[in-house]
Amino acid sequence: MKHIGTIFAMAALLVGAAGPALAADPENCRAVRFSDVGWTDITSTTAIASVMLKGLGYRPETTVLSIPVTYASMKAKDIDVYLGDWQPSMENDRKPYLEDKSIAVIGANLPVGAKYTLAVPEYTYAKGLHDFADIAKFRDSLQGKIYGIEPGNNGNRLVQGLIDANKNGLKGFQVVESSEQGMLAQLQGAVARQDDMVFLAWAPHPMNVNFKIRYLTGGDDTFGPDYGKAVVNTNVRAGWAEQCPNAARFIANLKFTVELENQMMQMITGDGLDGPAAAERYLKGNPGVLETWLAGVTTFDGQPGLPVIRKSLGL
Repeated sequence: MKHIGTIFAMAALLVGAAGPALAADPENCRAVRFSDVGWTDITSTTAIASVMLKGLGYRPETTVLSIPVTYASMKAKDIDVYLGDWQPSMENDRKPYLEDKSIAVIGANLPVGAKYTLAVPEYTYAKGLHDFADIAKFRDSLQGKIYGIEPGNNGNRLVQGLIDANKNGLKGFQVVESSEQGMLAQLQGAVARQDDMVFLAWAPHPMNVNFKIRYLTGGDDTFGPDYGKAVVNTNVRAGWAEQCPNAARFIANLKFTVELENQMMQMITGDGLDGPAAAERYLKGNPGVLETWLAGVTTFDGQPGLPVIRKSLGL
């Protein structure tokens, strides 16, 4: 897309043959405003970005918003960066904002290994619930419920669309909306009682280790092929990358892995750390990521970024 190329062209100007740019971003770029939609993976990646931006002299701010409000806020120029654009499941959420050019996609931050679709506990799978087409057969034991996450979530809406269209005989089912943690608490209780349950599941996430679950086939038309195989993209509000090229280059440099995100999420959900504490622990234990993420990036006042971040982390 033309706007993506423009963003990277602007970012490329920051680095020449002589090394990092000497000019800092303007003062109105010091605050970098993120949206976190309440998923632990996005909390993790946003925390990593924020800890590093703070070390570079910026003032990162994070607001927890639903997906629809996130995009509306980016259009209104109240949010600068969103690290949780899961594709293809969020295609319709971002589409109008791409079309009116109020947001831009500056690349994938999790290019491989992600997935998002419906799943069941392994014992339910063993009873024969293997596919979306099997769900209606288990209506009674499921109590006519499919467990989603927070209101406004794209996955909830995709499942509701199946119910509304009576696809696979799902008419009359209810999408139970709560939150990521609410859904996981329900799953924990169901497993303890050996109750059947269908729920939204995704990777990376510690649920894949903490529970024995199986992903369902049959959702290719809804969540995408290969069990909802996904790519997670970075979105920015229109004009931000051009206005704040140093911060934008750092954000564009951020590339994560499933292993990284699993480690971060385990620190948050398992060890009880908040996002910034988990990010700091991860960065101190994995300093090799810094060189790539900080390539061509300066501090807010124009100094080379890598040595400053190393010092801030005590490395």
